[in-house]
Amino acid sequence: MRQYIYLLFLLSGMSTTINAQDWAQLEHFKMENESLSAPAEGQNRVVFMGNSITIGWKDADPEYFEQHPYVNRGISGQTTPQMLLRFRQDVIELKPSAVVILAGTNDIAGNTGPMTIKQILDNIISMTQLSKAHDIEVLLCSVLPAFDYPWRPGLEPNIKIPRLNAEVKKYASEHGHHYVDYFSAMTDGNNSLKSHLGYDGVHPNRAGYDVMKPILERAISQAFESQE
Repeated sequence: MRQYIYLLFLLSGMSTTINAQDWAQLEHFKMENESLSAPAEGQNRVVFMGNSITIGWKDADPEYFEQHPYVNRGISGQTTPQMLLRFRQDVIELKPSAVVILAGTNDIAGNTGPMTIKQILDNIISMTQLSKAHDIEVLLCSVLPAFDYPWRPGLEPNIKIPRLNAEVKKYASEHGHHYVDYFSAMTDGNNSLKSHLGYDGVHPNRAGYDVMKPILERAISQAFESQE
């Protein structure tokens, strides 16, 4: 019995170690990436890189992704350092024409530890520079409004998110990237998410994604027009 309990302990420890080693969740999309064929000739593939707000879009409106050459690579809870580590395999190696980067709210929430606005921006810049080195158009999205985080209150995202968005917008403007402003269309004027556009003050519902869709589509069209 003791040997059996010890074996279970070892197996449990091995599992914990393996999970801890995959901090960036590189295994999450491994099989999907391997089964994804190269873009058809003339096809403008777009990869969506982000967190739960990104993958939640596919869950709320799967037809949107089925009807376009869009590949969703959002992982719930992720922060920008995690996204940066998996950026090559989950974006670059999929050979997209453009990438949509929506990131930063979980950094502000401290999901993987304290992060400054500059550190978040630096990671977004690194993902952008990797993209441009591989001729991938970059669409940098504003973080969605949130007055507070239900799972970690008191971190003042209502103040920090606008600061981050201002830095991302400035960087995009100075370097010729496309800035996708969801925030302005979704805030209630008090740096909160409009109540009818989400379900917890942070994550959009289908109505929220319906607001985001035309904003993003305009930006994608402009990105491909600039390539011509």
